[in-house]
Amino acid sequence: MKPPSGDRVTDAIEKLFPADVRRALVELRHAIHQDPELAFQEERTAIRLERALAALHPKRLDRVAGTGVVARVAGRDPRAPVVAIRGDIDALPIHENTGLAFSSGNAGIMHACGHDVHATWAVGAAYLFSQRPALGDVLVVLQPAEEIGKGAQAVMESGALEGVSAIFGGHVDRRFPVGTVVAEAGPLAASADTFHIELVGSGAHAARPHEAADPIVGAAALIGALQTIVSRRLDPSRAAVVTVGTISAGSAPNVIPDRATMTGTLRATDPDTRRLLHDEVRRIAEAVAVAHRLKAEVTVEAGPPPIVNPVEAVSWARSAAISLLGPDAVVPLAFVNLAGEDFAYYMERMPGCFLRVGAREAGTDAIPAHTPRFYAADESIFVGAAVLAETARRASGALAGRSAAITA
Repeated sequence: MKPPSGDRVTDAIEKLFPADVRRALVELRHAIHQDPELAFQEERTAIRLERALAALHPKRLDRVAGTGVVARVAGRDPRAPVVAIRGDIDALPIHENTGLAFSSGNAGIMHACGHDVHATWAVGAAYLFSQRPALGDVLVVLQPAEEIGKGAQAVMESGALEGVSAIFGGHVDRRFPVGTVVAEAGPLAASADTFHIELVGSGAHAARPHEAADPIVGAAALIGALQTIVSRRLDPSRAAVVTVGTISAGSAPNVIPDRATMTGTLRATDPDTRRLLHDEVRRIAEAVAVAHRLKAEVTVEAGPPPIVNPVEAVSWARSAAISLLGPDAVVPLAFVNLAGEDFAYYMERMPGCFLRVGAREAGTDAIPAHTPRFYAADESIFVGAAVLAETARRASGALAGRSAAITA
């Protein structure tokens, strides 16, 4: 399927966003990108977003979860169900190497995952609601700390989403060109759990290994053994990842240490596979430790669950994207995405869906996220804002109709 023409995307953007609004949104995105802040430290980012939202005169504007911001934009009927859209706002501890004129001015921190765009398109959606309200009120949620998987829970614990009937969000993706949207039912992101393993043995002089219970040799064996979980314990039709991300042991080349530690991540798209990964990490670590006369201390910390988009919510998003950009705008994911996304916590509480929004300019490369060279095209701001706003409008109407039918 061909992507929508550049003319059609440009026409849609210009129809919805006057030139001065487009300039203001791009300037906001560039300012956030130049001044990135890490999870739960997004104070200057929050101030910028508050100011931008206040200029739209929302019904209510609140700080939540420390550095989060929530604007309530009035709908046409205060009795209608409330829906929400979410944009995340935190950056990553990565040194930027994009060469952009608006590159990060904060050494070692950059928006390497596009949250500067997500935050800005949430403001853009608020603008669209101010011009053409949804049936019910809409909460525009600017969420901190997505990158550490803690922000969504903090927002929910604040009570800001009480009474919300559905929520929608999205993520920029340079694997897809500007003007395309992935809106499909089923798994769209994986659970993202973390394991910590400490192998405890006994140290010795490196020249006399027989006097030690060597945790480094045990760690080497364990790293290889953990890879058999996916290759030999998991049904090949299911997707999963077991990755060791850090390993630490020793203090000198002529000393066998008494302990070694490793940490890593476990990714799955369904609950059964997720449980299997947890159980197998523990079982294998303990068994390898015994084989090497070590003790294994294993901790598995549950992170965000998988995102599994429901059919009905996806239908609202697909129809929104098609109405704005044409039938060629909706494209398949065409791969299994095992990245994590804490938007999944919202979807445990309420219906909704999560989208991938094309962010690659014509003729440019697909740059991986979480790398020093990553950036998203400015035009993706407007596509994300428009599609999320229209999705929320359709959800608001559909949910109100259902509520009326039940009442009747």
